[in-house]
Amino acid sequence: MAEAHQAVAFQFTITPEGIDLQLSYQALNQIYHSGVRSWKRRVSRMRNRVIKGVYPASPSSWLFVVIAILATLYMRSDPSMGLIDKIQQHLPLSLHVSLSSQGQTMLSALVFSTLLWLSLILALRFCLKLLLSYHQWMFEMHGPVSNTTKVWVTLLRLLSSRKPLLYSYQTSLPHLPVPTIKDTLSRYLQSVRPLLSDPAYKRMTELANGFESNLGNRLQRYLKLKALWATNYVSDWWEEYIYLRSRGPIMVNSNYYGMDFLFVTPTSVQAARAGNTITALLLYRRKVNREELKPSRVPGTVIPLCAAQYERMFNTTRTPGLETDVLQHWQDSEYVAVYHKGRFFRLWVYNAGRLLSPREIEHQIQRILDDPSPPLPGEERLGALTAGDRVPWHQMRKQYFSSGINKRSLDIIERAAFFVTLDDEEQGMKGDDPAGNLDRYAKSLLHGKCYDRWFDKSFSIVIYKNGKNGLNAEHSWADAPTIAHLWEFTLATDAFQLGYTDDEHCKGDVDRMLTIMISLSCWFRCLLADDVDCHVFPFREFGKGRVKKLRVSPDAFIQISLQLAYYRDRGGFCLTYEASMTRLFREGRTETVRSCSNETCAFVKALEGGESAEQCRRLLRLASEGHQNLYRMAMTGAGIDRHLFCLYVVSKYLGVDSPFLKEVLSEPWRLSTSQTPIQQIELFDIKNHPDYISLGGGFGPVADDGYGVSYIIVGEDMINFHVSSKYSCKETDSHRFGAEIHKALQDIMALMSAEPKSAAPSRGPSQPKKQL
Repeated sequence: MAEAHQAVAFQFTITPEGIDLQLSYQALNQIYHSGVRSWKRRVSRMRNRVIKGVYPASPSSWLFVVIAILATLYMRSDPSMGLIDKIQQHLPLSLHVSLSSQGQTMLSALVFSTLLWLSLILALRFCLKLLLSYHQWMFEMHGPVSNTTKVWVTLLRLLSSRKPLLYSYQTSLPHLPVPTIKDTLSRYLQSVRPLLSDPAYKRMTELANGFESNLGNRLQRYLKLKALWATNYVSDWWEEYIYLRSRGPIMVNSNYYGMDFLFVTPTSVQAARAGNTITALLLYRRKVNREELKPSRVPGTVIPLCAAQYERMFNTTRTPGLETDVLQHWQDSEYVAVYHKGRFFRLWVYNAGRLLSPREIEHQIQRILDDPSPPLPGEERLGALTAGDRVPWHQMRKQYFSSGINKRSLDIIERAAFFVTLDDEEQGMKGDDPAGNLDRYAKSLLHGKCYDRWFDKSFSIVIYKNGKNGLNAEHSWADAPTIAHLWEFTLATDAFQLGYTDDEHCKGDVDRMLTIMISLSCWFRCLLADDVDCHVFPFREFGKGRVKKLRVSPDAFIQISLQLAYYRDRGGFCLTYEASMTRLFREGRTETVRSCSNETCAFVKALEGGESAEQCRRLLRLASEGHQNLYRMAMTGAGIDRHLFCLYVVSKYLGVDSPFLKEVLSEPWRLSTSQTPIQQIELFDIKNHPDYISLGGGFGPVADDGYGVSYIIVGEDMINFHVSSKYSCKETDSHRFGAEIHKALQDIMALMSAEPKSAAPSRGPSQPKKQL
């Protein structure tokens, strides 16, 4: 490990002559500026609380109400209908003595004005909550818009006209509703019908009916009770039981990754790329802390999404426990943890209260890269502890990291803003084997060497030797769209705002007084990753532009193609997971869209069975509409799986067993899929800078004998796919499945492109896009 000379604020020793006190001006100066930053943050948070608390009104509106009330009183009119006089009568006796009659009237008017103002705010917030509880608009996006929806849009725009902070809408978002048992079971049976034989489906129907008539209603009552007092009846249990209580490795099984630009690397200088990337991430953190980010919205609309997941983005670590892990979040951190060639460094990113410039961070990163010192015994593979099973990691932590220098060193890593790995390998698409290079790039981001990432951190950044970058994210604290929002900002800020000099270094000057502050941690090792088969490929034959001209939803088109590809690859259908957000509701996370539907299976069988092109096209449109409806229902709280999951949790708390729930929740998801949406399209000018295209990100397979498929729709003419499976399963092959996806997309496009124009439906996405 490289040596670190850390300043100490003060030292004292007791000598025969007395106490020898030594003060360090530099350290005290750092403490002073750190305190100033801390108080500035507190003041900023207090101000933001006030602004959020009165939204959609503004704090200055109080003054307007006061002036209006005083003006009417001056005109000898009582707008309070006698309430001001009532307030004056109940003023404390001391005020009656000390204030004149006019002063008492003024004070009473101020009290009345404030109460009126607060009442108006509560009324506005209630109206906003009612408006955000309306979801019928989603089912009208590609058809005629009703008068109700038009009025709703107008009112929502009116109430949202004032610029909101990041969390301004939080308390106005509706709570996630609990679906009825009957609806959930009906949709569940419909979703598994194409996967079961007639006898098996009859058996499952009997199980569902028995569950509904007996245990189901009892569990439902408890769930409704929770929904009354909990902000979200799903999210806390989902976080704990799906993520934190998992005792297996989070590497590959839970963590996911994000990639750099596909065609462009802004600089080949590793330290410079690290300098700009770290700076961009810290600028984003500043925006989150100050709540300066615009609230995320449903694309093309004014409807806000829940922003709760942003709160734990930085300064957060998942710590292992015996039965369950814990997410620890600190208010702030002034450094990042850096790993390079087996050594851990603490890199301070503030000096005298200011954020270091990209050039200054580059300078410090370069010193780390140039440092020749070897790692301490056990230090090199310390990160492997975060890659393996959680119980051994907890036991090692308790035995070796509970006190002393080991504990302090581990604290430094875990309290860091985020983790950075300076990788000594080169990655990216360029080279003699572009396709193979992309696959190796994905595997490197997903697991690396298993010990050169810190998988417990909320996210870890990887900077490669050739300047390429990427990230690995822990899943329990947030879902992929949240980290994707961060990554889009980082890539755009790095390339288009911070930029580089002609010799590919960061812009700006270096304060030569800066020193690198370094910290160490110690030992261990882990394994897993060699079993992961990753395949990444950009599909360039067409994109959402051509798909939308066919009046088919791009997402439905891709999901149906995945079903066709899986049928050709495995000779049948499987339970399919497509992630959908529920962030229209407060603290909402995800819901499952069961993409393998009756309509989709009917289309696939017709196409593979040689049915006529006209019949296949008709079935495809039915499948597309059916998929879109499933997606909308999942987004609006009418999904299946989170409801069934929470019923199962209640049954476990009550100590009762349900054969139906046990069987339902043990069904394997052999095809797990997710779309990574581009949320900040305004940050990228794809028309003028087409090379600055992100590859998106991916994840590992959920089932040992299944596939994980992530895709990102880039612009109008490209779709990037990330396919994963396990080498140990002889029935799966990521490259083979990737080829099937490629062929399925082409075959369905050929089928739909041959449709006579007169036969195409008159309504759909071909109409002008509705801006809600």
